[in-house]
Amino acid sequence: MGILDGKRVLVTGVLTDSSIAFHVARIAQQEGATVVLTGYGRLSLVERIAKRLPQPAPVLELDGTEWEDVATAVHVSAYSLKALAMAALPLMDGGGAVVGLDFDASVAWPAYDWMGVAKAGLESCARYLARDLGPRGIRVNLVAAGPLRTMAAKSIPGFATFEDVWPARAPLGWKISDPEPAARACVALLSDWFPATTGEIVHADGGVHAVGG
Repeated sequence: MGILDGKRVLVTGVLTDSSIAFHVARIAQQEGATVVLTGYGRLSLVERIAKRLPQPAPVLELDGTEWEDVATAVHVSAYSLKALAMAALPLMDGGGAVVGLDFDASVAWPAYDWMGVAKAGLESCARYLARDLGPRGIRVNLVAAGPLRTMAAKSIPGFATFEDVWPARAPLGWKISDPEPAARACVALLSDWFPATTGEIVHADGGVHAVGG
């Protein structure tokens, strides 16, 4: 029996099979969840990636700026993983799509430790949501992952410097090419094993955040 047995999980941002989101979807399926993916524009790209999961997952169109798309997506699934990077901020500003849910839910975002101001904004957003949605049984948490060689990383100036430095500083070690530790942290937060945890940042970075530079 898996830790997500009987749950429905919505995962956004699956564009490649090297992304955190893809591995969250994969592990969620392995843990018993029914997974739904979302895409925008080139849905055929997401549909192709969806076929690489242990079980091919349906794909919904989701434009984060369109209320109807957001409302449809969140009502399909009780548990959501937002992997829209900083695009998650305007998506969550709508609020009502999530506030209107009438079941227990958990929302988790992957967030890189080294995103500076962007990460701070996401953290603040998550804490406000945790406060406002907690009475409805909805948990909101962040996963602060170490640097990973994903599509998003290609647009980050100086990312290559992390490839040697981060693994050397991490007490537990760190593989730039392995999204599984971060994905497992997200799946754990989507389960019922953290029933009293919300507004939290869970670090999945090999321990670098604890020992500093």
